[in-house]
Amino acid sequence: MTRIDFYFEAEDKLQVACRLSAKAAQQKLRVLIYTADEAGAQRIDRLLWTWQAAGFLPHCMTRSPLAAQTPVLITHDPEDTPHDEVLLNLHPQWPPAFSRFRRLVEIVGRDDEDREAARGRFRFYRDRGYEIVNHDLSKTNG
Repeated sequence: MTRIDFYFEAEDKLQVACRLSAKAAQQKLRVLIYTADEAGAQRIDRLLWTWQAAGFLPHCMTRSPLAAQTPVLITHDPEDTPHDEVLLNLHPQWPPAFSRFRRLVEIVGRDDEDREAARGRFRFYRDRGYEIVNHDLSKTNG
């Protein structure tokens, strides 16, 4: 069954997404970052290029010819899921086919609209019997 982790109280959701993606890649896990639209995919792509001043986190869009050998992929197409390791959801809804992934990561910001959407996703997963692990980022400076 898919392991689901909610990281809440994120000051900057995209920065947290970068940090968690880098951590997973260091553990030799492949990450698929799922966004709501093309603009969101472009935002996280640009941030990943500049996120680490002293390093580089290999990433690309799922449609890239390099996708097969790249540890962090980005998509806004729910049908475009080239692996089943870690799915990092930046979409306000639960991702289709999330249950085929070994791990689902949800990041919750501090604004009311984001929290409300996250509560809906949380209930959706809980009501289907998924165990959910919560991580309070306000206690870790994240």
